[in-house]
This record gives sequence, structure tokens and C-alpha cells, in this order.
Amino acid sequence: MTGTETVLGAPVERREGREKVTGTARYAAEFDAPGRAQAWPVPAAVARGRVTGVDTAPALALPGVLAVLTHENAPRLGDPDDPTLALLQSPHVPHRGWFVGLVVAETLEAARAGAAAVRVTYEAESHDVTLTAPHPEAYVPETANGGFPAVSGHGDPDGAFASSPTRVDVEYRIPPLHNHPMEPHASTAWWEGDRLTVHSSSQGTSAVRTELARLFGLPEDRITVLSEHVGGGFGSKGTPRPDVVLAVMAAQETGRPVTVALPRRYLPAVIGHRAPTLHRLRLGADAGGRLTSVVHEVTTHTSRVKEFVEQAAVPARVMYATPALRTLHRVTPLDVPTPSWMRAPGECPGMYALESAVDELAVELGMDPVELRIRNEPDTEPDSGKPFSSRHLVECLREGARRFGWEDRDPRPGAGGAGPLLVGTGVAAATYPVMVSPCAASARALPDGGFLVRVNATDIGTGARTVCSQIAADALGVPLDRVRIDVADSAIGFAPMAGGSSGTASWGWAVHEACVRLTGRLAEHSGPLPDGGIAADVDTSGAADAESPFARHAFGAHFAEVTVDTVTGEVRVTRLLGVFAAGRILNARTARSQFIGGMTMGLGMALTEDSTVDPAFGDFAESDLASYHVPAHADVASVEAHWVDEDDAHLNPMGSKGIGEIGIVGSAAAVGNAVHHATGIRFRELPLTPDRVLTGLLEHGHPAGMLGT
Repeated sequence: MTGTETVLGAPVERREGREKVTGTARYAAEFDAPGRAQAWPVPAAVARGRVTGVDTAPALALPGVLAVLTHENAPRLGDPDDPTLALLQSPHVPHRGWFVGLVVAETLEAARAGAAAVRVTYEAESHDVTLTAPHPEAYVPETANGGFPAVSGHGDPDGAFASSPTRVDVEYRIPPLHNHPMEPHASTAWWEGDRLTVHSSSQGTSAVRTELARLFGLPEDRITVLSEHVGGGFGSKGTPRPDVVLAVMAAQETGRPVTVALPRRYLPAVIGHRAPTLHRLRLGADAGGRLTSVVHEVTTHTSRVKEFVEQAAVPARVMYATPALRTLHRVTPLDVPTPSWMRAPGECPGMYALESAVDELAVELGMDPVELRIRNEPDTEPDSGKPFSSRHLVECLREGARRFGWEDRDPRPGAGGAGPLLVGTGVAAATYPVMVSPCAASARALPDGGFLVRVNATDIGTGARTVCSQIAADALGVPLDRVRIDVADSAIGFAPMAGGSSGTASWGWAVHEACVRLTGRLAEHSGPLPDGGIAADVDTSGAADAESPFARHAFGAHFAEVTVDTVTGEVRVTRLLGVFAAGRILNARTARSQFIGGMTMGLGMALTEDSTVDPAFGDFAESDLASYHVPAHADVASVEAHWVDEDDAHLNPMGSKGIGEIGIVGSAAAVGNAVHHATGIRFRELPLTPDRVLTGLLEHGHPAGMLGT
């Protein structure tokens, strides 16, 4: 790309692509330094209780072991903002897998052997890890994740539901889910006097620096946090995690650089998970298919360490016009690891349940599910009454139906297929809020004719370097190859994390403003540039975080085609198609990648991803990729992502909306609805594994191998 006329929106290749495919891109655990040591944590072996003794002698006797940190000798930390980071500070064990020790050694192998040699004794206490809707400890919190009110609504939903001629009253269950990024959580830390440098696999260096300053009693300007390359996070790296705190503690204790790379099997217990959610949906409609009542109630779990409430009922406040609405969250504190963010928290499980219930309503009404959604399109946001800044869900539904060939669909469940294979198709809508935060950025014109843009964005594989460079080139009016960019360094200045589909909107706003300001300064300058160039700095505080009079959301429509094998119960997805309305698309190549990645992750949620908390043991039974199954290329034959053009002036200078999460939001529901269309059976618990599907087929009187013949 050498011109400027199409730089924003063009399918530009990722700037770091060559480094990644050649292996020269360095991740947090790969920053070597003289004398670097390795550390391995010791997880608690009881589901609840306290440590009564630690024998470190066998570990210290092993060759290469340098130190063993426990609650008895670890550095004392300040009060953390996040209680999950109060590591090695007390003998209390809130859940199985909580770290009770850390072994530091010359090599990774020695550290692992040392951790296995530490002998810990416990006083175990009774525990409860089982979520049920009527759990006696369940309560209604003040807010759910994100600060959303736990309860919201208007009208008389119960009365309207009771008087509705068509009603569905259904329950759905979604199990715990795990982020499992390709690169496990890792940090390398070292001290130089009273200055601390950390390479951390994190979605945001500013948040890590702030928390380390609080924990270790340092001014923030003495801490540098870098996240040059991050191998995925899906929310689990959105805040500091135990690896970075343990690495800094070990470096402080030994006086050497230390790397802590968490073993994958330890991740489910210490880096967060998508909490299980139990949903009850009650939808009422009149004879014409217009909703008269919507009630969405969610029960979820949290840990006893920190309250985290999955905001899964919130999407129902956005989606459909209804004169009567109630959404409610309940949460139960259990002896489980603390849940946290996972791609599209709230919207992903909430929209699975809502869009499945809407499909059930369409069946009850005998109405096409696409048309039912269109018929209930609201004029304003149902919960707040605010006008939408832009809302093109209807266009997404109609364009998706056209591309998918929806008009050729036989609406009768179980009518498609031949022999043992049944074929079905399904649809679901998607939504995700537009979020943006203040950010600092700078732009500098250099004497050599180039430009240097600095913004503390974190590229977690989404193409942040590339898209921010495109924004800069567009604002400067120069070819893209004249723009260099520095990212992922806390010394650059404050920046929000790569999360909430808000990264590009936040960083890009600051980059755009810095480049516009620089352009103005250059226009006033005459003659050669000084040796240091000319610079402009921007902080978007007060603008990016200003209250908006508009309801700002992205929308989308998902379509899925599946085959169901009536002999084995196996579900195969043969087609996934998504059409999205997400403002101005800033890079067609990276945008399509993000949409498809989200859709595929939703496919895993629908068919393969499943986790259970063992009632007796108190731990997640599926703790690695051998038991927790994520989709592979062979699991779907065709994935297509498209979008409709949106011109929305109420967002940011680029007119863009976040795209990292909306791709997952409706994907699982579309697959589930397609399975119902194929079989005529409504499965209301995910994932749709062969054993669950085959059992359902047999229970509904369909002998294996005979259905569909």
C-alpha cells in the first residue's frame, strides 16, 4: 500500500506477520538475560482449608533449586485491587489449585522437580462447588460485571406473559468454559536497584504496572511493563494474573531475572473462566408474532475470593421491542476458582439462551425465525430508551439470508437429509456494545520524511500495530510505508487493555487526534525539520469517556448448516455464515480474521467445549487440551464473514465499532437452532456432544440408524 486513498479499510497485511512466521517474534517467556532463573508454582491439593505445614527441604536439596517461596517467607505485598493476586500471603486455601508455593531454580526442569518435591500438609474443610438454581446461598448482587444493574425492566412482564396467546417458558444450561490461549500466561521480571522491568503476556501493560506498583510499593515511573507479542488471551490476560506477581516476587527474592510460565493444566484454576450459567427465558407474543413480554433470569457462580457476576441477561435489554421486560441476575458464592472475562462475557452465553428461545417461539408461532426477529425490531434501545447511533440488524439478517439461500429452506424439522444423516439450518442474531476509553498517544514527524507513532496498544494477534498505522497514515495523508509505530510499552503512556472490543476504538482515537494535531503543527512550520523532528501528544480523557446520548452497539446475523448422524449422534457443521454491522471496517483482512475466529470459537462452545467441576475433588475435570476440546480446521467445511457498510458519526473519529467479540455472540445459538431443525429435538444444554445428541434421539423414539430413512 503506497497510496493514501484507500489506506483505511484496505486489506493490509499484518506488520508483525513475518516475525511470527519466521520465529523471531519474542514472547514473554523468551526474553533471556544473564543469570535468568525459572520458577514453577505449587498448587493446593485440597478444595478448601488451610496449610498447616510446608517441608521445603526435599526441594532445596535438589540440584539447581535456588529458593522455595511459601506464605512463611514470601515478600509481603500491599493490598491488591484484585484479591486473586494476594499470593503466598496466608495459609488460607480458598479452592483447589490456589498457589501455595513457588520453586525457583536454574532450569525449568529443576524448578518443576522442586515443586513436585515440596511437601505440604493441610487441614481440609468441607466444600461446595455445585451450582444449582435454588442454591440457598444464591443472592441478587447490586451489579453484574461491567457495572450493569443486576435487575432491570419495565412494564408488567408477568401479567403480560400470562395473557399472551403464545408463550415459551424454557431453561438453558451452559457449562464452565475456558480461555486456553495458544500462549499460556507467562512473565519475565528483573530488578535493577529500585527499578523493575517486566515482560508479561498481558492484554494491557498499564493495568499490570498499576497493580505491581500497588503490590510492591513502587512509584509507577520505576516500573516498565512490555508485552511485545502476545499469543492470545480471550479476556484471560485482561488484568494481571499470578504469573507476573510470582515472577516479580521471585526476582526480588533471588536478585536474578526470573521467568514464570504457567503450565497449561494449572490455567483453569488461576486465570479465570467463563462461569456456568443457568438461564430461564419466558417469552410471550401476540398472534402476529410481536413480543408482549420478555423475562430473562440468570443464575451463575462466583468464588469466595472475589465477586464476579457474568452479565448474561444484559443482551435482552438491547435486542427486541417489547412493552414488558425484566432481566435479573443471581449469583452463588462457591469454593471454586474466580471466574473472569472470556470473549464476549455476558453477551455470548446470554445471546445463546435468548436466541434459542426466540427460535422456540418461532416454532410455536409457525413463523420464519428471520422474519420474527425483523418483526420485533425496536425503534430505540428497549432498556434505556436511547436512540441507536446506528442499528442495521435487519440488513444483516436479510443479507445473510440471501447469501445463505434461506428462502429455499423447508421449515419442517427433520425434513432434510438422507439415510442416517439429517440436515438442518439455523439462524441467530448477535449484538455487542460499543466501548471506548481514554488513551494517550504521540506522533512525530522525522527529518528523514518518516513518522513515528507511539501508543501503548497491545497486539494480542488482532493486528493492532497494522490498523493503528493505517489510522495514522490516513490522518497524516501519507503513504502507509512512511509510518513507523511503537506499541505495548507502559513507558509510552496510559492506554486501555485490548479487551471489550474497545482497543482499536480507544487507541485509534488517540492516534488519529495526535496525527491531526501534528499535521496542524507541520502546516505552521517552514524550512527543514529540526534534528528531533516535530511532535504532537494527545490524551483523549474527557472526550473518549464522555457520556453519549446514543445507544451504541454492533449487530450481526449468524447462519449455520449442520448434519446430524443418527447412528453416532455426531453433529457436523458444514457451513457457518455471518453478516455484521460494525461501523467502518478499518482493515478488511484483519476484520474478516476476527469475525471468523469468533464464529469458530462459538462453534466450539456449541459442539465440543465442556468443563465440569468435580463435586468430590473440587477441581475442573477438563484442565488441558486433551480433555477440553477446541475446534480444528476439520470441524467446519466453510466459514464466511461479510459486513454491511455503516456510516456512524457518533462513535469515534474513524467511525468504527469493535469487532473482536461479536463474531462469537450468535454462533452457538445458530448451530443449536440448526440441530433442532435437523432433528426436531430441542437440546437445551451445551455442548451438543454425540452422547447427548444420541441419547436425545433415542429418548424421542428415533432408533439409531433409522431416523431420516
